[in-house]
Formats: sequence, C-alpha cells, structure tokens
Amino acid sequence: METKPLLKVEGLKKYFPIQEGLLARTVGQVKAVDDVSFYVNEGETLGIVGESGCGKSTTGRMLMRLLEPTDGKVEFQGKELTSLTTEEMRKMRRDIQMVFQDPYASLNPRHTVGKILEEPLIVHGIGDSKERKKKVNEFLEIVGLSEYHAKRYPHQFSGGQRQRIGIARALMTNPKLIIADEPVSALDVSIQAQVLNLMQDLQKEFNLTYIFIAHDLGVVRHISDRVGVMYLGKLVEIADSEQLYLKALHPYTQALLSAVPVPEPDFKKEQILLEGDIPNPADPPTGCTFHTRCPHRMDICVKAVPKLREHSSGHSVACHLYGDSSDV
Repeated sequence: METKPLLKVEGLKKYFPIQEGLLARTVGQVKAVDDVSFYVNEGETLGIVGESGCGKSTTGRMLMRLLEPTDGKVEFQGKELTSLTTEEMRKMRRDIQMVFQDPYASLNPRHTVGKILEEPLIVHGIGDSKERKKKVNEFLEIVGLSEYHAKRYPHQFSGGQRQRIGIARALMTNPKLIIADEPVSALDVSIQAQVLNLMQDLQKEFNLTYIFIAHDLGVVRHISDRVGVMYLGKLVEIADSEQLYLKALHPYTQALLSAVPVPEPDFKKEQILLEGDIPNPADPPTGCTFHTRCPHRMDICVKAVPKLREHSSGHSVACHLYGDSSDV
C-alpha cells in the first residue's frame, strides 16, 4: 500500500506588491515564490537549496503560515493548512515547529532559557508547572546542555549553544515536522558539524521529519534524503541526495555543485562560472528564468517556461534540455 506524504505542497505562490506614491498604488509584484510543488514523507529530510533571494525561506515560512500564501495548497497529514483559521493553525503548530537562522534574534533576550523553553508548553496547555520544568531540564540534557543552564539568559551562550536551545524549543511540543531555516549558516564550520550531527541523532530518536533550508549544497548533502533546488522563486530540480550529487541535470544545479569545495588538494574540479547576476524578481526574464545566465541557452528557453518533469525515477527537472515539444 502506498503511503501518503506527511506534507504535500501544490502550486504554492507568494507575490509581494510593489507600491508607489502617497496613495500606495500597486505598480507591480515581486514573485518571491512562484508555483512550487513538492512532498515530504514521514521520517525523511528534504533539503531545499539555492542562492539568497531564491524564495526558500519564504517557502518555509508559508508552510508555518507565518506568511500567508498568495495561492496554492499546503496539506499536512491530510489537512489543508491554508484554509484553517488563526486559532486552528495555532493548534496545528504543535505538530509543525521551526528552527530559525539567527539563534540570537529568535530567542527573547529578556527571558531565561527555562522560560523560553517552557513557553511552547504553556501556549499549547501541556502539563502542569512541575511537569513543564522537568521536561525543560530533560530537553536541555538531550541537546547537550545542562539543567543549570535553564537559569541563564541567551546572551550568556555561544552561537552554537543558542542554536541548541532553539532546537530544544522546537522539540518541546513533540512535533512531527521541523522546518529548519538555514540553522547552521550563522555558525563556525566546526560547530556546524556538531549541530548537524545533533539534528540527525534527534531525528532517529524522535522519528522527526525535516525540511532543511540552506544555501550550501555541501551542508545539505550530509543531512538530506532528497534535495530540491530553487532559483528565482521556482523549483528547478528535485532528486534523491546521492543521485543529485552524482548526476545533476539542471545547469544551475551543476554550477552550484561545481562551487562546493572538495577536501582533496590534488583533486582538480572544473568550476562552472555563471555570467551575470540573479535577475530582479520584480521583473523576471520571460520563458525559463535561468536563461539569462545559462551556458546551454536555446531559443525555446526565452519563449517557454519549462515544466518540472520526472526525468528518471524520483528525479525531476525543469529544463528544456530534457523537455519535449509540448512545452512550446
């Protein structure tokens, strides 16, 4: 029997209006996320990667309804999230939690760590005061801290320790899905590895499902089962992690992979240099949005938007190099 995905996203869009003048007239739109579809199975990690401004963090925030989608469907455990009321969505957040990029900005500096970790339990009415305190101490130990840390404030911790506190806070309500928005990009490389290993251990222990958002393909490789690559608000390729790294199909993915450092001094790798900058999302190019920087640009790329199609089992790509005549 085929299992249903834990999370299913269809045609997700987020357009921000561009307003001008005293009357704030809408003169255009920034298409931050433009028709993105994917699914996540229970217990797996889906990595979402791309350059800054590609829409990956906006996608993550829409899944939590921290940003309201312009269009599209988000289905979690068979429930349509976009149609829920504010109160219904608040209850749903018990099962969907988020770890933010900046571990300092996401923790209230006026509260002790104990109070920060206890807050989700109070919001969702979990346990009494004694049970909550016990759970706070338990989860501090789980993420590699001690119960005496509960009396300290966020500024008294290092960046890596603060991110551990952020992870502990996300775990407090026993969620099924955690959206990690660039959780290690603000940390030193040595600390990054510790936090990634911690997240993998917690996934096994609590049967967690992750959406791991990052701009570094090297980081994503170690934690993800499948990887989706975003460019200018669109998903351009999605595949099993190993398959993507061994045989990337989209020219943009190939360029990103060529820039990942290899820890072997004698290994020479040809780097693919893309011409130009990412286009303005308020005025995206016609056809394939990548055609202005693509080394394999064809005439059709300027005219027609390529659809995300399955090229081989579990490997989908949106590129006219692998398309057919129905795209025109």
